[in-house]
Amino acid sequence: MKIAVLKERLTGEDRVAATPETVKKLTALGHSVTIESGAGEAAGFPDSAYEAEGASIGGPNGSDIIFKVREPGADEIGELPEGTTLIALMNPFALSTALPAINARKLTTLAMEFTPRITRAQSMDALSSQSNLAGYRSVIEGAQIYGRALPMMMTAAGTVAPAKVFVMGAGVAGLQAIATARRLGGVVSATDVRPAAKEQVASLGAKFIAVEDEEFKAAETSGGYAKEMSDEYKAKQAELTASHIAKQDIVITTALIPGRPAPVLITEEMAKSMKPGSVIVDMAVAQGGNCPLSKPDEVVNADGVKIAGFTNLPGRLPADASSLFAKNLLAFLPLITAEDGSLNLDTDDEIVTAMLLTRGGETVNERLT
Repeated sequence: MKIAVLKERLTGEDRVAATPETVKKLTALGHSVTIESGAGEAAGFPDSAYEAEGASIGGPNGSDIIFKVREPGADEIGELPEGTTLIALMNPFALSTALPAINARKLTTLAMEFTPRITRAQSMDALSSQSNLAGYRSVIEGAQIYGRALPMMMTAAGTVAPAKVFVMGAGVAGLQAIATARRLGGVVSATDVRPAAKEQVASLGAKFIAVEDEEFKAAETSGGYAKEMSDEYKAKQAELTASHIAKQDIVITTALIPGRPAPVLITEEMAKSMKPGSVIVDMAVAQGGNCPLSKPDEVVNADGVKIAGFTNLPGRLPADASSLFAKNLLAFLPLITAEDGSLNLDTDDEIVTAMLLTRGGETVNERLT
């Protein structure tokens, strides 16, 4: 197959969908790879590094497949070869206005966000690979904004108290945030609506914060999902959370719901109850935020409390984020490759069908219709 890798046009997006390492593996499989000039430069991969591994430098014309990190903008869609296949983080639930243009060019699109959470697809799970880095980076950003030391330091001049870090949500990003804050010496606590998260949080050396009554113990389905809690429980949990947040130095929120606005975890009153100089890092700001005071790609000062909203934390680690994302794509490619090495989308594979958004001028994914 002919594979093209495009340079990201979105401001501040420094990731790239292929690295010299994955290009070497793609060419070894018999595929030809074309890299748009400068695509990897911001991530530390110059054109010459790609050429050394067998890639050519050029545009996407004539390509069977296009690899991108982010969904194409309105100006990009018209420049893509008609009928080609595009694989990227397509931001599918925000794609409605672009779908007519995508279908007009009869583009086949596959969203890496829709990779099923099954064992066989773990190596292709781009959301997890990028969330892992985002969780790490959230702590680094929070520590930098906090402007004080995280670990306890005992010196001849006196003792520096350790920072108190509270992570709200113990998914992939949250667990990595917990681990990173612990490695930096913070006193870490965390919360999650799933009872099973308690053991995961404790295994990383953090304290679990929740109202652990009988309702909480039964708050998980057989499939591992959280049940809807009663209003009474929600009130008790909110009271506990509010009193805990007021004592924290850094709070990191990670709660996201696909296709829906992010839930509010920290009210304006809670945020302003924190000590001046404290920091909130809202990882859900791109979907409305877990705190109503956060703003995309800004650090807001609310009565001395700094609230940071970063919409692209993985992009702040472009080399590692690109490397993991490129490997996710490399792992997925065999599922749409025929025995002779050509593109084959006529498959009943559950991973492919879950990721497929558009084909032949139509939107085919039921989650978008």
